[in-house]
Amino acid sequence: MTSTQSSQRDVQKFGDAPESVRETDHCQQEYVEQFAERWDRLIDWEARAEAEGDFFIRLLHEHGAQSLLDVATGTGFHSVRLLSEGFDVVSADGSPNMLARAFRNARQRDQLLRTAHADWRFLNRDIHGTFDAVICLGNSFTHLFRERDRRKALAEYYAVLKHNGLLFIDHRNSDRLLKNGVAIRQGKGNVCCGEDVRVTPDCVDEGFAHFRYSFSDGSVYHLNMFPLRYGYVRRLMREVGFQRITSYGDYRLGKDDPDFYVHVAEKECRFDGDTTVI
Repeated sequence: MTSTQSSQRDVQKFGDAPESVRETDHCQQEYVEQFAERWDRLIDWEARAEAEGDFFIRLLHEHGAQSLLDVATGTGFHSVRLLSEGFDVVSADGSPNMLARAFRNARQRDQLLRTAHADWRFLNRDIHGTFDAVICLGNSFTHLFRERDRRKALAEYYAVLKHNGLLFIDHRNSDRLLKNGVAIRQGKGNVCCGEDVRVTPDCVDEGFAHFRYSFSDGSVYHLNMFPLRYGYVRRLMREVGFQRITSYGDYRLGKDDPDFYVHVAEKECRFDGDTTVI
């Protein structure tokens, strides 16, 4: 491959009007190789681990979960951390570039990922078996622009879960983003923990958010996302069939106006009342 061909592969293509690119399938073109290589500078694994604490590990243990499907592996932060805690993890992503980076990250930490390139809307075509929990983290669910895609993905998650399985989904506080254009209220947040990159929304409306990722080396990349509202996500989960949903703000119950929400949805039907928080 020539250097010209390689550089062309590393160019994000949004056209003259990025705000008009509102297709789920476009996200695969956004995670070009050099952006994927820089992604860990946005995450900062050590700072992210400190911000999360034992949040996911504790909840998974409380529900007796052992087998996990990480459907938005990215560069592997959660897959590697959960593997190191003794969980049985399958790591999937829609971006081959991200999966390649995740595999290398795992090997550097003496872990071996079982990876799968999978589209959430057709997850059961590429993923076999059932799991105690599915995790979809890193604001990844926002890459689905059409409601039918979001419903299809949730139904696929539901199908790969065991009868008493759990689904974890996180997303930015888009209610605040849509109200005043602020994604992270102060500091570097507890999800995007890296200090080497600045994340800002360039364009936002009810059905679209165009984010700019500016790195200290001068490189700039963008991602297009659908701004998920808190109540909307909970409603979709219920309509797909999840029985109980507990929602956390910045990993805590009851926190008002957080930067990120995490929704934990239970598949099992119980009869001891609903759990509704925040």
